[in-house]
Parts: sequence; C-alpha cells; structure tokens
Amino acid sequence: MKTNQKLIPFALGALAMLLIFLVWRGLTVKTEDQVQNDYYIITNQIRKMNKMVVMEQDFSSIQKTKVTSKLLGGMLPNIEKELITFTKTNAQVSYDLNKMKIEVDSINKKLIIKELPNADIRITPSVEIQSLDDSFFDRFDQKDFQKITKSAKDNAYKVVNQERLRSEGRKQLLENLDNIFVLAKALNYTIEDRTGTFDTSKL
Repeated sequence: MKTNQKLIPFALGALAMLLIFLVWRGLTVKTEDQVQNDYYIITNQIRKMNKMVVMEQDFSSIQKTKVTSKLLGGMLPNIEKELITFTKTNAQVSYDLNKMKIEVDSINKKLIIKELPNADIRITPSVEIQSLDDSFFDRFDQKDFQKITKSAKDNAYKVVNQERLRSEGRKQLLENLDNIFVLAKALNYTIEDRTGTFDTSKL
C-alpha cells in the first residue's frame, strides 16, 4: 500500500512532464510552420507581379510633309509633292520587381524594403500614310518614305512627356505595392522602409 502511494506522485509527475513536453513541442512546431508559410506567401505575391506595367498612355498626331523640287535650276515651274502621315504612339511605364530588394524577417515579423527599381519607359510609335500626292516627274521613293517616317517617330518621342510619365508611374507603383503591405499586415508583419519613399505614418 505504501509502495502504491509512493508511485502515484511519481506517475502524476511523469504525466505532467509528458503533457508539458507535448504542449511545448506542439507550440514549437506550429510556430515554425507559420513562419515558413508567411515567408512563402509574401515572396510568392511579389514574384507573381514580376514586371508591373503601372501606366499606359496613347497619343496620336498628324504630320504633313511638303517637298518642293526645282527643275533645270528653277527655269521651269517648281514641282511639289505632299504626304500626310498619321502617327499613333503608345507609352508605357513599367517596373521590374525582380530588381526590388526586400528582406523578410520572419523571426521579428518585419518586411524590410531596401531598394525600389527604376522606371522603364517604353515608347512605341506606329506611322501610317494617310494620303500621298506626287507627280509623274517627281515621285516619292523609298528613301523619302524612310526619312518622313523617321521624322514622324522622332516627333512622337518629343511629344511624350517622359518626366511626367515617370512621376505619375512612381505614384501608381506605390499604390500597387499597398497590396503587398496589406498582405503583410494581415500576417501581423510590420513594414520597414529604408528607401525613404513611403509615408511611414501609413505603413
């Protein structure tokens, strides 16, 4: 009887130790799994965005080109030929998010923004001939078309305000990145900006 009384406290102590061990192990395993899942979700979200086109604008313009030719040194009346081109221009601002440097501190639950990519501006003009008026004696040739087309494209590049596009694109990029911040906050991560770009009061 005395032996049983001695065994009962020992058994209860052993059982208590086992329960503590199982609870501790369960909590530890759960924490590790959660950290791994957090990291995967955040980095996967950024990789899905990859190259982000944040802004796109279309422009159009008409260019009229008149060429006057003198025959026999001006002894004969001048001959004129005329060509009208229509230029459609597409301008895009994009960011390669593979160049975005971030660090996920899963231990302290921080998403650290170290560097943002620079904007890539792509301008694509397309030139169409709308009308052509020349004469039998003075035709437009391939060199004329190439020269006029180049002039129309050069003018299209000048029309696009790249600085404004870059500025507006940057604003749009920051708005789009809010999706990542919302995800990180939902996982109880804090955002640390080391670029000095974001309003820290809103992070």
